[in-house]
Amino acid sequence: METQQRLILFLNRLLSNYFVVHTKWYRYQWFAKGPHVILLKKTFRQFQEAWEKDLQLIAEHILYLNGKPFATMVKFIKESSLEEAQADDLESEMFEQIERDLRAIVHDIEKEGIPLAKEAEDLFTIFFLLQIQSNIRRILNECRDISFD
Repeated sequence: METQQRLILFLNRLLSNYFVVHTKWYRYQWFAKGPHVILLKKTFRQFQEAWEKDLQLIAEHILYLNGKPFATMVKFIKESSLEEAQADDLESEMFEQIERDLRAIVHDIEKEGIPLAKEAEDLFTIFFLLQIQSNIRRILNECRDISFD
């Protein structure tokens, strides 16, 4: 398989992972409970809005590369390297799972996506993936800054 096709396949897996996390944001927003429910719902809604923008950009980038973005839930679940939500909606479990997923996505970009884009000599995709990574790290930092005291 040529480098460009492997890069498009990587971007589709990234898109799939984004859809899995996107669904988790909804789940956590809908089922948040406890003494911090208002803060949780607001926080997850804010993360979800930022996430949706990047999700759309990933699909558009695949199209830009003359690829075809995955567009079915079956395909997203099959191709994602992340698991569906398993937490019982406890605050700590929600944040632990999201942090684990976001770190996995950052790792995949760093170890697979950027090297593939370099191999393809695709500077635009390198820049794009670095921006996506930066956006994820911002969300990770905001997750760490949330205090329920």
